[in-house]
Amino acid sequence: MAANKEIISNLIKSYWMEIETVINYISNSVNLDGVRAEEIKKSLSVDILEEIAHAQSLAKRIKELGGSVPGSMELKAEQKYLQTLKDTTDVVSVIEGVIQAEDGAVKQYNKLIKLCEGKDYVTQDLCIRLLGMEESHRIEFKGFLKEYKK
Repeated sequence: MAANKEIISNLIKSYWMEIETVINYISNSVNLDGVRAEEIKKSLSVDILEEIAHAQSLAKRIKELGGSVPGSMELKAEQKYLQTLKDTTDVVSVIEGVIQAEDGAVKQYNKLIKLCEGKDYVTQDLCIRLLGMEESHRIEFKGFLKEYKK
């Protein structure tokens, strides 16, 4: 039972990370300005839908394990690195923020995968699938960063 509580707690953490990422991707996909920002804005817009799907999958699994999906008053925002910038043409800072968010998601899913080993293969499988998607997002934005830092 203690393992189940720890898994649920970490699923909730992952859920909030996805929700906060959606909020910040929306703001950055709208607020960025300039010709150089267009490809980043498009990519963020696509990723928003994927991150929402991740949050929905996590929420469903939380409920299946006997947990309760929290409401918005329980959100404790942590992504200082993805906040709306005063300089709306600072595309590099947004790209670096996205990479940092994806790094956090990768770390959290790896933690859950290990936590579930031998205890909860369904949650482990979900986290492995989500990990793969987060790694793909990170690789995409690392590629953008190479181009922007030339």
